[in-house]
This record gives sequence, C-alpha cells and structure tokens, in this order.
Amino acid sequence: MVEITGVIEEIVFRNEENGFTVMEIRNDEDRGLVTAVGSLPFANQGEKVRIVGEWTMHPDYGQQIKIYNMESVVPATLDGLEKYLSSGLIKGVGPATAKKLIEHFGMDVLSIIEFRPDRLTEVDGIGPARAEMIAASYAQHRELREVMIFLQSHGITTAYAVKIYKIYGNHAIALIKENPYRLADEVEGIGFKMADRVARNIGVAFDSPYRIASGVKYVLSHAAADGHTYLPKDILVERASELLGVDRSLVENAIVSLAVHQAVFAEEIEDHTAVYLAAFYYAEVGVCRRLLELSLTDIEWGMINIEDMLRNFQKKEKMLFAHKQREAVIEAMLNGVTVITGGPGTGKTTIINCIIKLMEQQGMTVVLAAPTGRAAKRMAETTGREAKTIHRLLEYSYGENGPYFQKNEDNPILADAIIIDEMSMVDVLLMNNLLKAIIPGTRLVLVGDVDQLPSVGPGNVLRDIISSGIIKVVYLTEIFRQAQESMIVLNAHRINQGHMPYLNIKGGDFFFDKREKPDVILDTMFDLICRRLPGFGSYDPMKDMQVLSPMRKGAIGVNNLNVELQRILNPPSGQKREKTLRGILFREGDKVMQIKNNYRTVWRKKMDGFVIEEGEGVFNGDIGYIQSIDNEEQSVVVLFDDDKEVVYDFTQLDELDLAYAISVHKSQGSEFPVVIIPLAWGPPMLMTRNLLYTAVTRAMEMVIIVGRERVIEAMVRNNYIEKRYSGLSHRFRKVFVAMNQ
Repeated sequence: MVEITGVIEEIVFRNEENGFTVMEIRNDEDRGLVTAVGSLPFANQGEKVRIVGEWTMHPDYGQQIKIYNMESVVPATLDGLEKYLSSGLIKGVGPATAKKLIEHFGMDVLSIIEFRPDRLTEVDGIGPARAEMIAASYAQHRELREVMIFLQSHGITTAYAVKIYKIYGNHAIALIKENPYRLADEVEGIGFKMADRVARNIGVAFDSPYRIASGVKYVLSHAAADGHTYLPKDILVERASELLGVDRSLVENAIVSLAVHQAVFAEEIEDHTAVYLAAFYYAEVGVCRRLLELSLTDIEWGMINIEDMLRNFQKKEKMLFAHKQREAVIEAMLNGVTVITGGPGTGKTTIINCIIKLMEQQGMTVVLAAPTGRAAKRMAETTGREAKTIHRLLEYSYGENGPYFQKNEDNPILADAIIIDEMSMVDVLLMNNLLKAIIPGTRLVLVGDVDQLPSVGPGNVLRDIISSGIIKVVYLTEIFRQAQESMIVLNAHRINQGHMPYLNIKGGDFFFDKREKPDVILDTMFDLICRRLPGFGSYDPMKDMQVLSPMRKGAIGVNNLNVELQRILNPPSGQKREKTLRGILFREGDKVMQIKNNYRTVWRKKMDGFVIEEGEGVFNGDIGYIQSIDNEEQSVVVLFDDDKEVVYDFTQLDELDLAYAISVHKSQGSEFPVVIIPLAWGPPMLMTRNLLYTAVTRAMEMVIIVGRERVIEAMVRNNYIEKRYSGLSHRFRKVFVAMNQ
C-alpha cells in the first residue's frame, strides 16, 4: 500500500455516470506529479487530498495509483484554496468569485463559508441570496461525500447515489440501514436487485419475510410501470419466486401477509385472482364508483329544446352536422358522463366548440383540460378559451406530507361542465383524482381516440370505459370533406382499418422515401431535414420538423438519432457552452424535452427583460430549447414552446433529454407541422399498427416515412395490442349489475 498527500493539479478524465476519475496529484513530499485513478466523483481540481492505494502498471498510460480510499484535506496555501474554490465544487463560486474570496478572507475562507456565511456579503457581487446558496452548496458537498462513500461501498453507482441523496439528504445512511428496500420503491431507476444487494451487504437474511414482501411489491410496481393495475396471482407468484430465488410457498405467504395489512388487495376477476398494490386498487374502485355516480345523476333541462338549440347553432355557423356529430352534442348535453371517440378528421374539435357555445348560451360554466401541457395548449388554440393541464386544474401542490391535489371532495371544481381532451393518455391514478373533484350534477365529457397508444401510466381507462358498455359512448366514423383532402387523415384511417396507406400521391401531404439500409435511411433523413424540406416549404429543421422513431436503440433509434442530429443541427462551437450528464451532451441551442412531470419547478414569462407572469410546473413531453449553460452557477436555462423560461440546476438535468428525435410514445398529445418516421426492422411487439397510426396522427401538414415498404406493410398487418391487466371494465359491469338487482 502507498499513502500520498498532495493537491489535485488536474482532472484528466471523469465518467459522469460512474464517477471513474483519472487525475494528476502533486505529491507534497517530492513535488512530483502522480497519476491516480478511482471512483471519485467529487474530487476537484485544487483540492488537497490524502489517498491510500497501490501502484499498478497500465499498458498504455504507464504507472499509476489505484485508489482505495481518499479523504479531503484543507488546502494549506492560498493558491491551493483558490484552485479548490475555482473547481466548480461550490455552486455560485467560479474563478472570478474565488479570487475575490481569497483576497478578502485569506486562509479563513472555508471557515467563513461553513460557519459565518453572512460575512460573504462583504465581498463585492455577493448578496444575501448568493451567500446562502454558496453556504448550502458547500454543506451539501460535505454531506454528499459521506453518503457517497457509504453507498459506493455497497455497490451503488455515482449517478444513483446522487439521486438517493437528493431524496433523503443527510438522512440517507440511517434510512437505508433501517430499510434498504425502500430504494426500489422510492428511487427511480433502482430496481429490486440493486436494493437487494445493499440489503444482503448489511445482513438481511435471504428468506427474510421482509425481503420477500418487498420483492412482491417490487414485481407489482414493475408491472404498473408496464401499464398493469394488477397481476394475476399465478403470474405474480412465478415472477416473485424467480426474482427472489425462493420457494413459491414463501411468496404466497408474503401475499397473504401483505393483504392482511392492506398493502395489497386480492379479488376474483373472471377466471383468476387479481392482486393489486393498494394505490391501484383504490384508484380503480374510485373511478368505477364515481363515474357511475356521475352518469346516473339526473340532468335537468326544463323546457329547453336541445334540438332547436342545435339547429340554430348550425344556421348561425353556416354548417350542417352529420348524424353522429349531432348525437355527440346532444348526448353531451343530456348525460352526466359522455365519451366521444374518433380518429382524425371526424369532427371532435367542432363538436367540442359546439358543446361549449350551447352550454354558455344557457349561462353554464365550462372548464377545459387535457393530460399534457402541449395538448392543453392545442385545446386552447382550437377553442379560443383557457384550457389547463389536469394537474393544474386540480391545483397540484406540495405540503408537509408530500404532493397532493388541492381540488378534491372537500374543495371541488366549480363548473357546470368539464371537457377532457386526449383521454387515451389519462391513467387510472390521475382519473381517480380528477373524479374526486367533480360534483354529481356536473357534466363530464371525455374526448379521445381509443385507437391511439394507451397511457404511459397504469390502467386502460378510456378503452375500459368504452368496453364496459355502461357509460354513454358516441363513435365518430365519418371523415368530413375538408379532412378528406388530407392524405394524412385518409391514410391514418386506412392504417387503423388494416389497409396499406396511399404513398406519394401527387399533390398530397404523405410521402414515402424508400430506403433499405439503416445508414442510408439516416443519410436520407439528414438530407430531408437540412436541405430538401427547408427549400420545399421553408420549414425550420428545429422548430417545424419532428423525428418520431418506434424504438430507442439502433442506428435509427432515438438515442443515436439525437446524437447525429445534434451534430448536424447544433454543432459544437467555441461560443456554445456544454454540460454532460448520464452520457448525454447538452449544448446551448439544443432542442430538449422534459421527460417527467415536475410540479414544483418555477417558470417565468418575460417581455423586454421583465417578468410578466410566473408559475410552477413543467410537464412530461414539454419541448424547449437551451438558452444558456452557466458552469459557475451550475444551471441551464431552457425556453419552452409556450415562452416559459425555466432555470434547471445541474442536479435536475436527469429531467431533460435531447428532443431532435423522440419516441412515438413521447409524442402523444402533441402535434407537429412535419413528422419524419424512420422505419427499418424492429420487434413485432413494438412495430404495431396502433404505433404507426399514432405516429402519423401527430402530423399537421406533412408525413414523411423513410425506410422499408415491407416494414410499413408488416406494421399495418400487426394489430397486436399488448395485454394490460386492468379490472376497471369488469368492475363497472359488476357494480352496475349489483345496483340494479
């Protein structure tokens, strides 16, 4: 073993994902440079350290020390302190600020930051808020280092350790020792196996009931991530037994114990026993009960003749509704709950506008909402009225006990009617919370395309409501004359009906560029995006075009497409700052997408440099552009499509992804002027008819498919819809029968 004390002169290399670091240390003893390597995510240039390790010989890079342990030593010189503070370790302190701090406080600077941060305001350019930020960042760094050492000793990677620290703070070590399995429940990306490895390291027995119960809950949670609200007991027992490596009887005993404590619920559904996690059981029961209650509430119209109202509306608007359109409007006016479903061009927007106007004529208040920010924005544009996300409508907030909806049974939405668009995207948990806030007597109109991909979250809400046969449903099937002029609309319906789309019809808006090999498909797409489309219709490659890929991996998968499109559309420049996280390079000017809902993130709208509006909430699917990256402040500023400016801390960058290309699933609820779809071979479970249908219906002006014609044919034939275990439809029928006995 060798022990060296010295100053880190340079960080030669660092892997942001696992913390592996190569650095040069100037040895205090002989002032020579030593190369040292190890998993050291928080080692910083200028930091004085004491390392323990052993000499190794790398075949390419020569002699170096493999570090087993490292501890920080306060730098002993002003120069060392300045390098240490300039390294980016502390948020709010860059090279210029570090120099000022050293000049003012000298060797006492770290003590001032830790114990007297109020004195930092003595330095020009540092106000109270910045002083507080510097002190908090320094304290967090010290805590985080301790947590990292503990977690890494149990096989947790750097990236996950940072996530864990963000959730639990300096309580992380104590909480994990108390219950390591909470990591699988509460930290995104950490599976049962990783949590189990930690548990085994700290002495949890292989056949511990605690371990087996955690494994059962994990299997159910994993199923929920795939869209299931429950699993059949036989499947659950098999998967949990395989995961845990224990006998099936131990798993069955754990299920019984969990059911006794109401952590899970088991009930008979058709020919099997369904086992639910409590949250999804209560959500399904709640959705069923509340929808039936709303649908069975009598709606009073007095002497008003709705047929006359509809005739007058058509006369005034100089239009004539088809039979199904008239039926949809009338049913929405007469029923407590109405579902209106249909594909593109079938008049859903026209019907929504008619319903709104007829209700407003009678002095009724109508509230509009959709699952995503982009869908809500589009709804507002097509109706000329305010439309909110469902979360904003329910006033999502945070309290002492975590997140909650302010609108609920005790504080309901005050409206005569509520219209929800893009219902195919609504999962069972969100639907339950929405229904809690609706008073019986309020009309609820659910509008969506049941043939779209189902919600990303658990459940199959729209499809289950329709298939139950209990709630009034109006199917729109007729394509109207204006929509018939669009090959996008016609081909979407042909795809949905199992027919090959018409390709390259002269004067149309649906094109196919036949290419066979993935590398040729890539080159053709680049030519389209950079040369042909901008010249053809003045389309902006960044603003107007969206690449939608069926898969994430491979040459024409989302991951590689983003790397290649970033290289072409936003190449590196000395004027553009960058930041790498999770193996993703973010650059000023990049097109990015928010990939998870964050209801606490603050956004601001500005005009001439002044804030004119602000609020909270950035949502999964929101697309924006990186305005600036500040390595000193450790922040990224993103301007989203609706002019909302959001400042992200570097630790929040796991909420962003590049968006030059996105998956078809991520495109739900959005529309783009031009959609480009690369198609080569893919697994049949992925390359399905409704995925192609969903991709095509995201385009407003033009669809271009680049790839193999036989893949289009295969997708059109492949009407595979992955089974989702959901008991909502069965529950509707069961409760309805019981109510009528």
